Amino acid sequence: MSGRLLPALLAAVLLAACAGGPPPSDRTLYARLGGEAGIEAIVDRFLYHLADNERSLPLFRNTDIERFREKFIEHLCELSDGPCEYSGDSMAATHRGMDISRAQFNSIVETLQRALEDTRTPTGAGNALLARLAALYPEVARQ
Repeated sequence: MSGRLLPALLAAVLLAACAGGPPPSDRTLYARLGGEAGIEAIVDRFLYHLADNERSLPLFRNTDIERFREKFIEHLCELSDGPCEYSGDSMAATHRGMDISRAQFNSIVETLQRALEDTRTPTGAGNALLARLAALYPEVARQ
């Protein structure tokens, strides 16, 4: 090997090693959220902040929080292309009769955003998750 080729080859190998896997666009949203542990942390922080959210907390007054936690984790896992299968009721059935207003929906989204910030979820992954959840608005909020 020539004297110039070896340093160039070493530099290329080192750069490839530092790259650390496929770019985010090639990974599932589930992986970008931190997998199971990441989603559990997001949900736990969401529940923590929800307790202080006077605008939307009344919606959860009669909710079994342990079941909600379990199903929300399943839902986010499936929604983010993870290995989970959501086993709860449909979004429409779950939210039927709750009469969720746009302001309450937005308040819940803000609570989730705080959870994403707290868990230091990468901005792109958090935005992708929020976009997928926003698509469920017609099934969740009053029409």
